[in-house]
Amino acid sequence: MNWIYEPWPWYVSGPLIAFIMFLLLMVGKNFGMSSNLRTMCTICGADKSAEFFKFDWKKQRWNLIVVLGAIIGGFIGSHLLSLDTSVAITENTIADLKSLGFNSAGSAYLPTELYGISQLTDLKSLAVLILGGFFVGFGARYAGGCTSGHAISGLSNLQIPSLIAVIGFFIGGLVMIHFLFPLIF
Repeated sequence: MNWIYEPWPWYVSGPLIAFIMFLLLMVGKNFGMSSNLRTMCTICGADKSAEFFKFDWKKQRWNLIVVLGAIIGGFIGSHLLSLDTSVAITENTIADLKSLGFNSAGSAYLPTELYGISQLTDLKSLAVLILGGFFVGFGARYAGGCTSGHAISGLSNLQIPSLIAVIGFFIGGLVMIHFLFPLIF
């Protein structure tokens, strides 16, 4: 059972993702997490006030099951099948993060300086989380999907817009971590 406690290598997880994408392609479905937000808003009645939410959400029920599975699987993976939940990052990265004030770097899955419950009372952290959430939501809508939708579904369908979006995601991530992150923290 020790093998299940370790991260699975790319040659196991990669083909499993490819197999799932093959099955989705065969039944004519597209995978993406951000589309579930639209579905949930429609279920809650947003279709009464905005044209964007007027669609047959019942055709997307299968994707809500994917979200539920991701939540349950994440909980099981982190609470029952993990001995060490810290992220394996290099010593140089840990030192860089600690110089920016992230003392939990290398010892926690998420930096407690950003995601701890105490951060809900810190105005700067709360502003970063709200602004970041807005940009992620706006970006997913503007790009026509989220990173998982474009990188997994779009690229497997050989869609040029998804390739452009994924390149943009990587460039945005590099700009954020190398230029904006040091300015914020």
